[in-house]
Amino acid sequence: MRDALIRVLIVSAPVILVAMIVGLIISIFQATTQIQEQTLSFVPKLAAIFITLIIAGNFMINILLEFTRHIFRMISNL
Repeated sequence: MRDALIRVLIVSAPVILVAMIVGLIISIFQATTQIQEQTLSFVPKLAAIFITLIIAGNFMINILLEFTRHIFRMISNL
């Protein structure tokens, strides 16, 4: 159980960090320019998350596949 939670954190960390950083940058930009448009925040975050998934997707899938194989090996040993 603990191993599963750690892997979920490792897999989700890149996407969450990118979304937080882009959100912070957009918020600072909106505060300095006094533009309060919701789509200005949503579209760049969505694009950054999509690019992050493309770049780090292989890493994420490999971690999840490794864990799935480990679980199936544990089940077969029961």
